[in-house]
Amino acid sequence: MKTIYQTAWENSMSYNDYLRLIDEMIAQNRSTGHEQNDMLTDFTKLNRTRMNRLDKTQKLFPEVTEAVKKVSEKQIWLILTESWCGDAAQNIPVLKKIADENPLIDFRLVLRDDNDDLMQKYLTNGGRSIPKLIAVSEGMEKELFVWGPRPQEAIELIHGLKEQYGGITDEVKTALQVWYNKDKGVSVQKEMIELLSRL
Repeated sequence: MKTIYQTAWENSMSYNDYLRLIDEMIAQNRSTGHEQNDMLTDFTKLNRTRMNRLDKTQKLFPEVTEAVKKVSEKQIWLILTESWCGDAAQNIPVLKKIADENPLIDFRLVLRDDNDDLMQKYLTNGGRSIPKLIAVSEGMEKELFVWGPRPQEAIELIHGLKEQYGGITDEVKTALQVWYNKDKGVSVQKEMIELLSRL
């Protein structure tokens, strides 16, 4: 019997295929995911621009490069995502650069709405928050570590702002993007160093 990881892997795509899919969605004025509306389409367009910028400009710490190069057995990194997700656009390019430092890591994107079994196993406080990185062994029988949906500092920021504004308002979304712009991928790299060092 297949594990949920194997099923998700069979439904997964490479980073370049994911970018191509996003471009196709934008050309059709759509987003990935089961829900479709103008707001999600606009977020998809904005996120594609963010990802393009990060792909070109994101730098890695020597410490994260060193940590990922110590991985000595094949791993599969399954990342639950959708094109409209701002946290995904900010973190996936950084995670991809980290994975690229070691050919033993198979970096695969999995659409959340098409892979509900995997998403249900990795809920965040009962919610279907993304992105969610699930690192599994080559045989896909064992979970190695999980990261997501955003760096801890950003989680704490959002928690405080949600209490202040009574939910995820435009002010909260703006504050989160300002945080990401200032952070420049530092927090996700630090957290990945910690996770990789435990393997």
